[in-house]
Amino acid sequence: MAGRNQNTTTWTDADPRAFVAAVEHPVRRRDAATLLDMLSRVTGQEPRMYGPSMVGFGEYHYRYPSGREGDAPAAAFSPRKAATTVYLDAVEAHTELLERLGPHTTGLVCLYLKDLEKVDLAVLEEIVRRAYTTVTSGTYGLRASEAGGAQPS
Repeated sequence: MAGRNQNTTTWTDADPRAFVAAVEHPVRRRDAATLLDMLSRVTGQEPRMYGPSMVGFGEYHYRYPSGREGDAPAAAFSPRKAATTVYLDAVEAHTELLERLGPHTTGLVCLYLKDLEKVDLAVLEEIVRRAYTTVTSGTYGLRASEAGGAQPS
């Protein structure tokens, strides 16, 4: 689709389990292993690497009126230096659950967690389950890193 503004990040053949095992920071590595198991269970999908540092589960297609479209993970996380990032549909959709989660910070669609041992994992699992259900419903057209103006794919 020449001329279309498309997502350039893609799925890779890298092994997500090897990626998690190689995470340098011990807390991030431990948390990544926990999330690998949790997101596999919640989504029923096998983990795959999306770009160099994101572990994704499942996929959805997004399309904007501008012509921008692509595919993105339906659920994902990335163990970053400062915190582990869990990617959601929209943080504001989970306000009530986030109040019960424990220590965290948020962005528009990102949930930042420094230590999973300090949060309620059952609440986190419910947040991920709801976000995954939303983006895989067939009516969600947003890409997680952008907001507004999307149409169902």
